[in-house]
Amino acid sequence: MVRKGLTLLLMTGAVLGVGGCGIWDHGAQEENIPEYVFTYAENQAEDYPTAQGAVRFAQLVYERTGGKIEIQVNAGGSLGDERGIIKQMRFGGIDFARISLSSLADFIPKLNVLQMPYLYTDANHMWEVLEGEIGDDFLNSFEGSGLVAMSWYDAGARNFYNTKKPVECLEDMKGMKIRVQESEVMQRMVRALGGIPVPLPYDQVYSALETGEIDGAENNWASYDSEGHYRVASYYTVDEHTRVPELQLVSEVTWNKLSDEYKTIIRECAQESALYERELWEKRSQESERRVRESGCHVVELTAEEKARFQEAMIPIYGEFCSDYMEIIEAIMEAGR
Repeated sequence: MVRKGLTLLLMTGAVLGVGGCGIWDHGAQEENIPEYVFTYAENQAEDYPTAQGAVRFAQLVYERTGGKIEIQVNAGGSLGDERGIIKQMRFGGIDFARISLSSLADFIPKLNVLQMPYLYTDANHMWEVLEGEIGDDFLNSFEGSGLVAMSWYDAGARNFYNTKKPVECLEDMKGMKIRVQESEVMQRMVRALGGIPVPLPYDQVYSALETGEIDGAENNWASYDSEGHYRVASYYTVDEHTRVPELQLVSEVTWNKLSDEYKTIIRECAQESALYERELWEKRSQESERRVRESGCHVVELTAEEKARFQEAMIPIYGEFCSDYMEIIEAIMEAGR
């Protein structure tokens, strides 16, 4: 939103800094009145890597535009859930956001490809794909959506954990009741592995593990640690079944207001903030893994051969959800060989 002439309001915004995500010093001067003041939606808490990446993005943009663009980051889901944020961005109600692919795929089905289970061999494989031609093709696939994609953010790799036993091979999954997100892809994945999917809100997982309503769940190291699930489900299997990146986006309405110079600066800052966020995510994951291992949890790392068996079980799912994009899936897998 362009705000000109509202000197008092803008000076107040410059002092308060990034709304909802900590205060940072612009070093603002009276003559440095922003030409634009934009909103940024982030549904994670202020100390989460994606939220900290958003703050870094806002800082960089402010500095490199000489204070002419101020971006106020609203963390903790204060601007609504992701689907609501997407709808607001499409008509310019919110300017910037970091959004998960699971929410975006409802608007751009092609993004389902990047949510397919066992798509990558490891993190290096994923980043090689996303930072190459395939990743650029996905970033350029937003035409007509009302959104402009700027950069990829990391969200780690998800693994299975349970209360019963070590999962060391495909057969160990048979009959296990596994909590999943309310996602048809995730439900089909668990069934294909021999388990029983149980869609359940995330805030109910701990008690469901305690009572035996479910045998296990799946998530990344950071969530497994921070939510304390390791205390009631001490068997953790590193299978990395999904490694789904997230996207930093700008409303097309907002984008079209900007000069080419500002667009170039914003894209560069988005890319730099993504590298920063990736470093924070890696650090947080390592710290969480260390705490979990030191707590005495039983951690299993699947062998390459066994992981290949898990991946082979996904072939029908690839065809079911991404039949129009099998060439892209094959190209992604080939990049990891």
